Amino acid sequence: MSQNIEIEFKNMLEKEEFDRLLTKFHLTPLDFFRQENHYFDTKDFSLKQKGCALRIREKNDKYEMTLKEPHPDGLLETNEILTQEYAQTLLNRGHIKDGIIKRQISELGINMNDLCYFGTLMTERAEIPYHGGLLVLDSSSYLNNKDYELEYEVSNRESGMAIFHQLLGEMKIPIRKTDNKVKRFYDELKRIHP
Repeated sequence: MSQNIEIEFKNMLEKEEFDRLLTKFHLTPLDFFRQENHYFDTKDFSLKQKGCALRIREKNDKYEMTLKEPHPDGLLETNEILTQEYAQTLLNRGHIKDGIIKRQISELGINMNDLCYFGTLMTERAEIPYHGGLLVLDSSSYLNNKDYELEYEVSNRESGMAIFHQLLGEMKIPIRKTDNKVKRFYDELKRIHP
């Protein structure tokens, strides 16, 4: 189990902008790895209503459950490593075992038995150390949709924002309001299943 504060900046990209960033940073398909986010909430989206998100991330045959909650400096991430067998049990409507994530969800007033699996978002990701932070290029596919995103993960909000905005300016990429992946996933789910 681990907890950390996530400070990151995000910007949606057009495909052409994504391709320009690949060229700038000399990235090839070999620089990308695949990860899958499996999303959970209640049928009435109780977690989402509280600004929270619950996922299992599958990467390199490893599984990690993450609860994200609002925090004054960004998002509080609580992580638990899962076995493949336990992750598959949860994806097949199993129940979360006792632990910090279960305790925190219960403290939010959410009944654990109401949680259900909604679907998967698959991301091809490249990560680049950049001016003291981590620059991330994502191409994500979910619910017959595909999008492109630039993220910048930092430890200092002010300097990180300045560096991120400077890069966007250099690349002539407009600053766009960018929802996180789980919100984009649920918005698309709602659009196709009103």
